[in-house]
Amino acid sequence: MLGAIGLSADAEATYLAMLAAPQLDLPQLAVHMNRSEDAVRAALDELIDLSLITFGGDGGGLRTVGPTIGLASLIARAEAEVADKQRQLEATRTAVMSLAAAHEQNRDREHVTKWEGVEAVRGRLEELTLATTVECVSLNPNTAQKPEGKKASRPLNQQMLERGVAIRAIYQDSHRHNPVLQDYATWMTDLGGEIRTAPTLPMLMIVYDRRVAVLPIDPFDSSKGAQEVHAPGIVAAVYGLFAQIWSTATPLGHTPRRDDAGLAPQLRELARLLAAGSTDEMAARKMGVSARTIKRKSAELMDLLDARSRFQAGVVAAQRGWYRHHRDVHPPR
Repeated sequence: MLGAIGLSADAEATYLAMLAAPQLDLPQLAVHMNRSEDAVRAALDELIDLSLITFGGDGGGLRTVGPTIGLASLIARAEAEVADKQRQLEATRTAVMSLAAAHEQNRDREHVTKWEGVEAVRGRLEELTLATTVECVSLNPNTAQKPEGKKASRPLNQQMLERGVAIRAIYQDSHRHNPVLQDYATWMTDLGGEIRTAPTLPMLMIVYDRRVAVLPIDPFDSSKGAQEVHAPGIVAAVYGLFAQIWSTATPLGHTPRRDDAGLAPQLRELARLLAAGSTDEMAARKMGVSARTIKRKSAELMDLLDARSRFQAGVVAAQRGWYRHHRDVHPPR
């Protein structure tokens, strides 16, 4: 009870015992408390130092100083220490903020900073989240979707959305029926975020306030870490890529629209991948689906085009203008 104002447990017990039985001398007090005389003597020394007991003015034994005076004095002292500690913390906070600002300026000059390992990246993303004021956009391929990552990103996204920061995220079409994404998407859209899907995504990436881009060190293994890029030209190019994919992506909750040839986005993307020479395994990895699904869709495409091979199906699709070899890149909005 009294530890908060500086008393040890022994000193507190001794003080309370003396208040209850002031007539007891040291040996009697030790028996009364079931403590050794040495332990009681050490507690009495502590109480003397705290001015909670004094020597009798007539040369008698020790007497207690009442709680109204003695403890009030200790409370005042503790409050003064807390106030002083608070001033020190505020001064430290100011110094840390100045240091952080200088650190960010240095980072801006360096343009690229590497963060190795998942924990280092998550720590940096938390800092970037706190500094974001307008918008956060991201591409989220299936290969980067880990339950622990989603769990870590929830509080960060919630903080931004509650501050009025716009969040736009793109996932892959193959993730539409994943219950984890459905739950996450419902939660985020309820808070004001926007989610769309596209057949394929080039890599995991995040852009904060069109000022900082975070890209994986290894596009095929995000667990290796990330590169934080501040170079304006690179950030603008990365944001432009996001804007181009966003313009053709399908809002989650809507059915992907078929094109003029009657092709769904996934089948159109498969035709493009096959024409580029992708194997079933490569196409499956890029589209985030199983190889069995690719074989089934490839057969559907070949039948639709009366083609004898997957590659021929892709070429015929290109000849018919079913997809563009190079998508137009729209300027950032």
